[in-house]
Amino acid sequence: MLYYLFEYLDKTLDVSGTGVFQYITVRSALAFMLSLLLSTIYGKRIIQFLQRQQVGETVRELGLAGQNEKAGTPTMGGLIIIFATLVPVILFAKLHNIYVVLLIVTTLWMGTIGFVDDYIKIFKKDKAGLKGIFKVFGQVGLGLIVGTVLYFSPAVTVRQDTGKIDIFRVTTENVIVQTPVEEKSTVTTIPFFKNNEFDYAELLAWTGDGYHKWAWLVFIPVVIFIITAVSNGANLTDGIDGLAAGTSAVSVLALGIFTFVSGNIIFSNYLNIMYIPNSGEMTVFIAAFVGALIGFLWYNSYPASVFMGDTGSLTIGGIIAVLAIAVRKEMLIPLLCGIFLVENLSVVLQVSYFKYTKKRFGEGRRIFLMSPLHHHYQKKGYHESKIVTRFWIVAIMLAILSIITLKLR
Repeated sequence: MLYYLFEYLDKTLDVSGTGVFQYITVRSALAFMLSLLLSTIYGKRIIQFLQRQQVGETVRELGLAGQNEKAGTPTMGGLIIIFATLVPVILFAKLHNIYVVLLIVTTLWMGTIGFVDDYIKIFKKDKAGLKGIFKVFGQVGLGLIVGTVLYFSPAVTVRQDTGKIDIFRVTTENVIVQTPVEEKSTVTTIPFFKNNEFDYAELLAWTGDGYHKWAWLVFIPVVIFIITAVSNGANLTDGIDGLAAGTSAVSVLALGIFTFVSGNIIFSNYLNIMYIPNSGEMTVFIAAFVGALIGFLWYNSYPASVFMGDTGSLTIGGIIAVLAIAVRKEMLIPLLCGIFLVENLSVVLQVSYFKYTKKRFGEGRRIFLMSPLHHHYQKKGYHESKIVTRFWIVAIMLAILSIITLKLR
């Protein structure tokens, strides 16, 4: 909203200094600072409100050190993240930008699913929460919306091979203009390969001529799968104080770098990557989101004063997935969100192996002492703050390696 005000002051009233608000970097910095202030200052008030409403965590008997002491700690802290993200976005971002709209919808959509799940657990006293099938329906619904918009919206375009074309040309009037080569495409990026662009439509090449018009049959299911997988991965990672928020902040910050360079024609040309028009505006959202996550860590670090609950974890996963898809870096998710991946895999392997051995030997056996993986290390006697710190370090290493793929091919 403030963006439009300052745009009016600059272009209509010609007020000196208001033009600086046109820069993404300025608005991103303001969004980050405001988000950080909102999450730290008003976060305490939200926690106090949750305490008055007796929104306390019910702790299962897991046999983990320090677990019982967490009983009664306020949950639904994801409301802090959502609030501290959306307010700066509404103030500083271009609200007509298709990518910003998608991210706002994602935040509200996944936040609602998580809120309903937490509400059922707390107020209905049902530890199972929202039935899994309804969660999946919600995730699939969001995937359909995101996939459909990204595929069919004329506002979503890319410019490929920026390093092989002239970005600017000089006309006879000596006016510098951009070369119009933007196009609709389902192309994405394959990390670590030199010619690293892959078009989902190619999977339908066997159908004959005109196969590109059916690319949505591949693209939309891929979007649904990624959103579902990443949101569930974030949900499983949220098990000990500060783990999900800290690792997510690192991943989102890396995505912010990808978003900024992909949305800037000069940087995308220098790095020889896809230029995605208008995607740079997502940097404002990312800055606000990172500020909210860091501010939330103020209260969620060990010993936690509040838990994010599914309200926060599902929202975080959904946002990360949509960001990666929008910036055409979804194939980097296994690397960039490696913590989410191993947490997911640890549960899948544990359950699958237990069922297999029970069927074959009559007694279920386990690979890990407990799953998800962070609980395995707790069972081994590691303090949860040590586990979290080491997971953060791994997340930083994975983020750096992901950023390196911009040049390492």
